[in-house]
Amino acid sequence: MYWCKIARTKAEFDDIARLNYETFVEEIPQHQPDASGRRTDPFHEQNTYLIVLSGVELVGMIALRSERPFSLDLKIGNVENFLPDMGKVCEIRLLAVRKAHRNGRVFFLLASALSDFCLEQGFESAVISGTTRQLKLYAQLGFGAFADAVGTGEAVFIPMVTTRRQYLDSAAARLQSKRRQFVPGPVALAAEISAPFQKMPFSHRSAAFYGVRQEVDRMLFEMTGASSHLLSGSGTLANEAMLAQLTELGTKGLILVNGEFGRRLARQAERLNLNYEVTENPWGQAFDFEKIKEQLATGDYGWLLMVHGETSTGQLNDFFAITDVCKQWDIKLCIDCISSFGAVPFSLENVWLATATSGKAIGTMSGIAIVFAHHKITPNQGLPSYLDLGLYSANIPFTFPSSLLESFECALAAYPERYELLNRRFRQLQKETEDWPVLSAGYPTSRTFKVTDDTRFLVQDAHLSGFELHSASAYLKTRGLFQISCIQPEFEKDWQQFLEFYSYYERYHATAKARH
Repeated sequence: MYWCKIARTKAEFDDIARLNYETFVEEIPQHQPDASGRRTDPFHEQNTYLIVLSGVELVGMIALRSERPFSLDLKIGNVENFLPDMGKVCEIRLLAVRKAHRNGRVFFLLASALSDFCLEQGFESAVISGTTRQLKLYAQLGFGAFADAVGTGEAVFIPMVTTRRQYLDSAAARLQSKRRQFVPGPVALAAEISAPFQKMPFSHRSAAFYGVRQEVDRMLFEMTGASSHLLSGSGTLANEAMLAQLTELGTKGLILVNGEFGRRLARQAERLNLNYEVTENPWGQAFDFEKIKEQLATGDYGWLLMVHGETSTGQLNDFFAITDVCKQWDIKLCIDCISSFGAVPFSLENVWLATATSGKAIGTMSGIAIVFAHHKITPNQGLPSYLDLGLYSANIPFTFPSSLLESFECALAAYPERYELLNRRFRQLQKETEDWPVLSAGYPTSRTFKVTDDTRFLVQDAHLSGFELHSASAYLKTRGLFQISCIQPEFEKDWQQFLEFYSYYERYHATAKARH
């Protein structure tokens, strides 16, 4: 198996020096032979090396740097004299692959990793001294000549440049392998769920739209036991429409927080000037509902707000434990079910309002915000019209994409069988990561892990190798966490490939420790 990483250790730099010598001394006579069999690049301390490994053997590399002067500057003068509008630029050098591994897989993996790394670093263009032996290869990366050739004999090089746009139009970009996703959203669309987006859309005022809407409402009621209000927007919109209903009550509320999305509810409540208190637990710690019941009994609370699926920590909060008390004290229970809807079956029988979205576990695109209710909601002139759920009770009052509604209908048709599919996937994920440093017991569609010394570069190296783990959110970065989700449509196949990658990743680092 080929995989990619950034070189960071002395052992890796020793391997790079050997490959550098093999390629640019023995094969391409660019430098004088040396008895050591190694060549350290003059810009080594400034280089970032992307390396490709076959199992645990280094078989390919490429280096980039942005400090000036470039080696190309020293050959032809400042490259800006030829390319005045190149933006933030880096120089790519030392593209080398061992002869036995010169195949499309290594080349396209290096190209993909290089593109991703340059994009993350904000580079808009890249220059290279292209050997005349590999002009076709450079062309496949989108490189084109911008100055006359330099050098003599067998070591002749052509100054070449590529840009983001040129790379995206290149053969390398078109032919690189698809990324294997383990993120909790957005979700790659299965063929049947993407089919409605290929059809001609129809008006949200039409009879055809009304027919699809009726079927969606029926399926949503079967799943939750509550009536649905559909808004065109994200889960954040659903939450704000729910909170807007609380402004009419004129009572104090209690917001339960044990993760990022509980905090988001509190921030949204603050923007709407709601009167509330917050009970906050450490991240990933389950609520003590006995204490919360005591708190509700002593305070003058009219509503309680909490997150069901707190995916920031991998915690599934048991809102059922509080429903009887809320009913007894006439406290209106409001639940953010944005991540849990479609992940696990549950009833909203004793819930006043709850929110969900078409994305996440359901398996289609985000864009439909859902607010569930049991009671009739009437229009309120005091609310912005887009947040006024009373306007949504009987129809769709504003423009709504028919293709998204049809795709949502198709995704809902997979239930209840999809619950078992996700449960089976999660049990597999749980079993095969049981020795990993998990933050909490486990969410039904993802696991949250602590970054350790052994895994501090795992997310980045997995990304460069074509595997997307979830760590980009600030709340994960600041706490040293990453997540793996099992909601993507090709999880089973992609997960087996990731496990193969991870087995080599572990073996490689164990070998590196031994060498060190």
